[in-house]
Amino acid sequence: MARIVVIGAGLGAMAAAARLAVAGHTVTVYEKTSTYGGAVGRFERDGFAFDTGPGLLHLPAVYRDLFVKTGKEPLEECVSLTQVDPAARHVFADGTRVDLPNASRAGTVAALDAALGAGAGERWGDFLTRAREAWDRTRRPLLEEPQPADPAPLSREPYPALKAGLLRRPTTTLAQVGARELRDPRLAALLDAYAWSYGFDPATAPASAAVLPYMEQTFGSWYVGGGLRALADAVYERCRKRRVEFVFDTPVEDVLEKDGRAAGVRLAGGETVEADHVVSGAPVPALHHGRVPPRHQVNGTSRVTVGLALRGPREADAVHRAVVHAEGGRPTVTVLRPDDPALRPDGAYESVTVTATVRTSPEQEWEPFADRMVEAAGRAVPGLAERLLWRHVRTPEAVRRDTGAAEVPGPALAGAGGRLLPAANRSPLPGLYFAGGWSHPGGGLAHAGMSGALVAGLIVEGADFRGSR
Repeated sequence: MARIVVIGAGLGAMAAAARLAVAGHTVTVYEKTSTYGGAVGRFERDGFAFDTGPGLLHLPAVYRDLFVKTGKEPLEECVSLTQVDPAARHVFADGTRVDLPNASRAGTVAALDAALGAGAGERWGDFLTRAREAWDRTRRPLLEEPQPADPAPLSREPYPALKAGLLRRPTTTLAQVGARELRDPRLAALLDAYAWSYGFDPATAPASAAVLPYMEQTFGSWYVGGGLRALADAVYERCRKRRVEFVFDTPVEDVLEKDGRAAGVRLAGGETVEADHVVSGAPVPALHHGRVPPRHQVNGTSRVTVGLALRGPREADAVHRAVVHAEGGRPTVTVLRPDDPALRPDGAYESVTVTATVRTSPEQEWEPFADRMVEAAGRAVPGLAERLLWRHVRTPEAVRRDTGAAEVPGPALAGAGGRLLPAANRSPLPGLYFAGGWSHPGGGLAHAGMSGALVAGLIVEGADFRGSR
């Protein structure tokens, strides 16, 4: 069996490592930091705990499949999974509020009609029907199959009915879809929020980004007990049980080549490690000079996360997730309020996480921006200012320090001339593979986990691998 080196201990890289170890290979993971999980981190202080990366899990079937394929214990025996219901409370700029149910199209239509007026739900439902067409056209090639050698067909827009009216420009972006098809600024803001949550600016994201709300509203949103860090813990333990070796605090400086293929890695300090295959979870194209195709996804956004330690318990009608839409100069923020004893000192306190997607900019002053985030969050959390004990601000520079890049990768999207397709899992250098959010099928927990499955399939099955089933 082969010797395999994995660079980085993010979720996608660990998913590949566990699958490859089960196939009988000898797998060693080199991680530059002192822990695993990549973007799925945790900040703790004074009995409070906050996820510093994703806060909810979508498409849990990806990780159910990982645990089924790598051991006897299914995912639900390793972590606690709970559907979040309502999926979100939306607080619009005009003060309108609506609670959208989890994975219920009929319930969503009814809720929108009740809150926004008759016909709003029908327009949203018609939009989701078109979004489903785009999903059906791209699900296999963008999520479950290796990226084709010629990705040109994926550069074409799959969203249906992109027609221009008389003397009007054609609809090409998600923001244009919202304005022309939903015909209500609040519905348009709802659509925009899904794009921002995945790191895409709706003004430039292609219409195919309609698959993002379709995916969430069809397959649901799930919370992992103890926070998403508990999922990283479970994947790490599964790797250890499969005898994957982890070496922490050990950066990889380069990938070695011999006879035209990857032959191992050079570690910081000069030590070399031979390998038959190298799997990299490092940001593309970092580290891999000249070994990646010129095309890889760049969306130019990062995230600011503010952890709020609050005195006093949650109110009775609090919801797990609220989206507060932009008003004036305030950013649109997502407010997560899990009712989880593991994240707070006791029932007399509450742990709240507020996130916003931002354009990466070294000139941005983050503390004033965090002030505006907290002010916006106050529209969803009663008495927030009076309850605040302290806050912890995680900036894009902190994201860069922990993950290697300030930018947060988004899932692969078709259309846009192919500019939102990430690097393929199989690199131009034989024996070097890419896993994790920077590679096909892109960012997000589900997509990162699927990248690990694709890389393992390419190594184990070779040219015969046609994708996950």
